[in-house]
Amino acid sequence: MDDRTFNDLMRSIEQAGAHARGEAVPGMHLHIPREIDVAAIRKASALSQDAFARAIGVAVGTLRNWEQRRRQPEGPARVLLALLEKNPRLVEEMLGQPG
Repeated sequence: MDDRTFNDLMRSIEQAGAHARGEAVPGMHLHIPREIDVAAIRKASALSQDAFARAIGVAVGTLRNWEQRRRQPEGPARVLLALLEKNPRLVEEMLGQPG
């Protein structure tokens, strides 16, 4: 990954964190649905639960809880999942091969 892509990604993560904390992020207009179908998002990526969990940096148990709707993702995880719903290959494109 080149420096520009890395810097863009880091700025995006910082902005996502600020947004999750309720801080204003200039120019950011993001709609995150009330409920996120994590299982459908993962299946669209064509990754196993283990590979998807590694790719997005969460424990596989956390992913299973989200998929079985025992818990809902919060904060930056919700933002990342909303982005992955639009582009299932986003993590792969930005960071290389998953897991």
